[in-house]
Amino acid sequence: MGITLIIGLVVAAIVLIILFRMIWRIAEPNEALIISGLGARGGNRADGVDSLGFKIVTGKGTGVLPGFQTARRLRLDSRAANLQVSCVTNQGIPVNVRGVVIYKVGDDLVSIANAARRFLDQQDSMDGAIHELFTGHLRSIIGNLTVEDLILNRERLTSEVRGSAADEMSKLGLIVDSLQIQEIDDTTGYITNMGKPHAARVAATARIAEAQRDQEATEAEQVAAALKAAAVRESQIQQAGFQADIDRASAKSKQAGPLSQATARQEVVVQETKAAELEADLAEKQLQSQVRKPADARAYETVTLSQAERDARIAQAEAEARETELRAVAQASQVRQAALADAEATKVRGDAVASATRAKGLADAEAAKARGLAEADAAKAKGLAEAEAIQARADALAHNQEAVIAQQLAENWPQIVEAGAKAFGNVDHMVVLNGAQGIEEMLAKALTLGGTGLGLARSILSGANGTNGSTPDALKKIEDLKA
Repeated sequence: MGITLIIGLVVAAIVLIILFRMIWRIAEPNEALIISGLGARGGNRADGVDSLGFKIVTGKGTGVLPGFQTARRLRLDSRAANLQVSCVTNQGIPVNVRGVVIYKVGDDLVSIANAARRFLDQQDSMDGAIHELFTGHLRSIIGNLTVEDLILNRERLTSEVRGSAADEMSKLGLIVDSLQIQEIDDTTGYITNMGKPHAARVAATARIAEAQRDQEATEAEQVAAALKAAAVRESQIQQAGFQADIDRASAKSKQAGPLSQATARQEVVVQETKAAELEADLAEKQLQSQVRKPADARAYETVTLSQAERDARIAQAEAEARETELRAVAQASQVRQAALADAEATKVRGDAVASATRAKGLADAEAAKARGLAEADAAKAKGLAEAEAIQARADALAHNQEAVIAQQLAENWPQIVEAGAKAFGNVDHMVVLNGAQGIEEMLAKALTLGGTGLGLARSILSGANGTNGSTPDALKKIEDLKA
């Protein structure tokens, strides 16, 4: 019996729970319960809904008698209605306006009651009603505005639309959370053309600003490049100065040896010059003792032998003089070129190298000058010796003219005969009248030219001795005759 009681109590509890669940209804935060039926009366006079024939429950639970009362739910969450309106502005320009309305049922009992009376069984038709409501108000308001007002002052458009639709929305129990005009477009291109001047002005301003910024950037780059070039220049100048100091010290160390060599060479040249002068004096004394004095005793022999020696010595003296002159010129040119080359190199490397090169050039020039003077003195001594030899032969010729003339004619007899026979060289055909005798006579006449030359030489010499006694003139005339 105890078990039966327990089972009965459990069954009764289950039945009560089931009954309670069947009776009790709970309103969610985003909904309101609209309860109508037996004993369902709304609030009090303060709420303004005392005369309602239904009960409104929000945010709590309440009991609903099955079969006697009905509980339906009204959504209180936000809804969105898209707007797309074609209308005409105050300027007569057709425009298309797209927007969106965010709305909901009001939270107060009056709004809930008004929305329940109108949309409780037709909640899905709220979007259509809102669309028609706001479409009419948009057309009315846009008709009093210009395109410029629509574009530049959309806040005014939305506020006027909300204000004009406020009474209708209140009667419907709805409130507007947000009204946004998303797009305004026209089929005539008025809005596009209206924005072109501003776009062009903005584009021009942008181009001007870009050009100015580009100019400033270019100027800054040029200034930076100039500063960079100046820094590089200063660095190179300092490096060149350091390198010049290094080159100057190196040049001084390198020229120390050549300078000492040049000094030693200069002293050697001086000593060689003195030795050459002594040798020239010795040669002069030897010529005085060995040529002039024996020449008086051996006059005839000297006259005979000195003729060939004179020509050879004159040629040798001229050759040696020419050789000496060319060598002196070559050495001077070489010294000058070396000095110029050294001077150019010295100018690049620095003042230190220039002074060293100048000292070397001066030393070489002094050495060349000393060598030239020594050679010139030697040539002068040799020329004096030859002149004295010639004078000795002239004296001998003055004392024994006959022997000299005879000797000269004997040496040059073939040439004299050949010169006399040249008269027959240009004859193509010769007729000899006397035969062999005529030929002998012609040959005899050619041979007599030697005797005629001998007499002519005697007369010239005698005439020369009778007038001024100038033996050299006589010798010159003999030489002319020989030629």
